[in-house]
Amino acid sequence: MDKTKKILVVDDEDDVRLFLQDFLSERDLQVMSASSGEEALEIVDKERPDIVLLDLMMPGIDGLECLERIMKKNPATNVIMITALNDDVRVAKARKLGAQNYILKPFSLGYLETELMKLLGD
Repeated sequence: MDKTKKILVVDDEDDVRLFLQDFLSERDLQVMSASSGEEALEIVDKERPDIVLLDLMMPGIDGLECLERIMKKNPATNVIMITALNDDVRVAKARKLGAQNYILKPFSLGYLETELMKLLGD
């Protein structure tokens, strides 16, 4: 993969965030992380990541609100929602707001990697 490609991992669970950071770093991607929607929005402003892996359920600014704000700031950002909650209404809302995909936890790392490759064009 391409070290110039930036991925932002947003999850309020430290273990999920650290696991994804390690997994993506091993694939030569530049990985940043945020533990909240507020922190994610600051990083999106400064770093303009190519892809945001965004947890749906977070305290404070939740994933849907964060997604909406990211799309307003930079509609070209690819966002993949990640959640343990299989909720058709939220899936539909996330897609309407501009999410590229919606991945349920626990997810296959192979599937995640395939989806990232599609978005990165590798």
